[in-house]
Amino acid sequence: AAWGAVAAGFALVMIGLHAQDPRDWGAAGPEEGEQYFFPSLSRTSTGDFIPAETLMMDQYCQQCHPDVHDSWLHSAHRESSFSNPAYLFSVRETREFAMQRDGDVQAARWCAGCHDPVPFFAGRFDDPHFDMEHDPTAHAGITCTSCHAVTHVNSPRGNADYTIEEPLHYPFAFSDHAVLQWVNRQLVLAKPQFHKRTFLKPLHQTPEFCGACHKVHIPQELNDYKWLRGQNHYDSFLLSGVSGHGVSSFYYPEKAETNCNDCHMPPMPSDDFGAKVRSGSGQRTIRDHMFPSANTFLAHVHGWDESVIERHKAFNEGVMRVDLFGIRQGGRLTGALTAPIRPDVPELDRGGTYLIETVIRAVAMGHHFTQGTADSNQVWLDVEVTSGGRVIGRSGGKDPADRSVDPWSHFVNVYMLDRDGRRIDRRNPQDIFTPLYDNQIPPGAADTVLYRFTVPEAAGETVTVRTRLRYRKFDTTYMRLVKDDDDYVNELPIMTLAEDMVTFPVAGGSAAVYNEPPSIEPWQRWNDAGIGLLRKGEAGGAGALRQAEEAFERVEQLGRADGPLNLARVYLEEGRLDDAVDALHRASRFDPPAQPWTVLWLTGLVNKQHGYLDEAIDDFKRIIDGRFEQAAGRGFDFSKDYRLLNELGQTIVERARLERGEQRQEAREKLLRDAEQWFHRVLELDPENVTAHYNLARIYRERDEDDRAARHQAFHQRYKPDDNARDRAIAAARRRDPAADAAADAVVIYDLQRRGAYELPERFQRARSPAGDQP
Repeated sequence: AAWGAVAAGFALVMIGLHAQDPRDWGAAGPEEGEQYFFPSLSRTSTGDFIPAETLMMDQYCQQCHPDVHDSWLHSAHRESSFSNPAYLFSVRETREFAMQRDGDVQAARWCAGCHDPVPFFAGRFDDPHFDMEHDPTAHAGITCTSCHAVTHVNSPRGNADYTIEEPLHYPFAFSDHAVLQWVNRQLVLAKPQFHKRTFLKPLHQTPEFCGACHKVHIPQELNDYKWLRGQNHYDSFLLSGVSGHGVSSFYYPEKAETNCNDCHMPPMPSDDFGAKVRSGSGQRTIRDHMFPSANTFLAHVHGWDESVIERHKAFNEGVMRVDLFGIRQGGRLTGALTAPIRPDVPELDRGGTYLIETVIRAVAMGHHFTQGTADSNQVWLDVEVTSGGRVIGRSGGKDPADRSVDPWSHFVNVYMLDRDGRRIDRRNPQDIFTPLYDNQIPPGAADTVLYRFTVPEAAGETVTVRTRLRYRKFDTTYMRLVKDDDDYVNELPIMTLAEDMVTFPVAGGSAAVYNEPPSIEPWQRWNDAGIGLLRKGEAGGAGALRQAEEAFERVEQLGRADGPLNLARVYLEEGRLDDAVDALHRASRFDPPAQPWTVLWLTGLVNKQHGYLDEAIDDFKRIIDGRFEQAAGRGFDFSKDYRLLNELGQTIVERARLERGEQRQEAREKLLRDAEQWFHRVLELDPENVTAHYNLARIYRERDEDDRAARHQAFHQRYKPDDNARDRAIAAARRRDPAADAAADAVVIYDLQRRGAYELPERFQRARSPAGDQP
């Protein structure tokens, strides 16, 4: 009875206090606190450190949320810090580098705001003798409190730009006494709203919250060079059709995804205290805190149950697609094309050389594939050609000794360089300089990969081509460093994300050949192939635009508005403006018509190039205003596409320059003020946007606002890439690595019978393709 009275008294007092909660969850922490955390951008709400024990209350959370806790235990967030051997190797090297250069490890704080929040906010990370392997805080990872005590996202710059507080708890939350613990739980149960409000805020359901750590730039304080953009899930998602904000996407979902959680935190059945019945499910569920993605490394290295790897595999089902789309005669991109192949396939000639067009499509990705640590994610196309029970062509094979992947394979990654043109293969962020190539695929886009092979005279009656998109978290080079073992054999799990297979008859044979028809509609197969070729043409690939044009013409013939719409993209790239106008008119007249926002976007670009600036401005503003019938109820909002806002601002600036003379000064000023507002809207979405800073500097310079012009000019210089230095590094890399040199071309033809190809019998290898190396 006494304890009940005490509990009731506490409850009444706390109810009164909570109704007057003085905390401000919508403000950044004090700037003076930056000195403890910079070059990480994170802050605490007081500007001071937070006791480690306050951030390490996972077992306290487990009492009421056991299912959440269990799924989190097998997450990459749980293993974000020094207990992750791959991260440990990288951060140890960065700390040693900083210590040698600066005499302290403060530059490595850049890592800690996202990876090591407990030792970081507790003030232990700066200790150069911090025991990264045995200190309890070193193994905490991203704890429950690390995420749920964040009170504000300070900006969309990333690099841990958030504010975190030491959260308030009901009495006895830290007590070891069983009775007092019981009292604490009763208080939470009696008044859960305050607890929920403290640890689950609206910001947790926004992409900006995830972007605080999944958007990265490398600051000068780390690389002693200049600001460089790093991985960036946030902008990739923001500018996509998946989010409903990207105006120029090739495909759009029925309804926009508003945040990252709907994909990476799927509902899972639970009787957890925080479970609830979600719409359509009919059962109580919680959000999966394992955050399934593709990181099977952790499950393997920690010996977790195989079910964890299976959950990652299940998550990736249907995310990507591989399509053996067509085959060209002569082994060249200009050869006669038979497509789309299957169920019907052409007959191959013995001694004939052919080019296989393979299309990789991002089907259910909300950001680039793969994004994240794209320099160390090992993703490649594994292609095998067989005939008569023998392998006659190979790409993407593995070395039987150490299971390393053939370096001449097609990798869907970023080949990152240091300033001397050496590959970044140690996860050494302080040395990151520029990519040699970037083979990532945007959401809803595709890539067309080309393979050449010759049918041997000794081939059997059929030839089968099988291709698989494979994923392994780390390559053999990095794992040897992590394991400190030059003889390490890479046994990390390999996932097959997508695959396809086709069998061709060989001339002179009598074997009956049957291929299952693909489930993809023919128009979409043509469209995806065209998208891949268009992207190669935009990168400077000779001949690829012509092949893209042919593909999109077939899409139009099959009755889809995507055909003429994408033809307009090709014509714009080639400067064929009149043809682009005609294509856009046809796209608008289709039934159903092309999405009007993309039509307006491309029309605006055409009008701008024609010099019809007023019309272009009107086109761009209509997109921002929205109200499209096709977008009704789908959650689309194109006013957040900062590429559109930049294009609008630049067009208005060009229009202002036409207002010459004293009599037109007022009209000119009005236009410049309008453009200024649009560029500032860009900076709200992307504070480091080079285009916006450049144009604002020009506008303020014209208005004699020298201080403001100088400020934006300085930002422009800070964020602008150093093209001359980049070119030198790329040239050095291409001289150093022949395989990477070949892969860096805009149009690459991979030889399936290359001399030295892994897993290819020597009798079918050749020193040089008879068709040469040109597209």
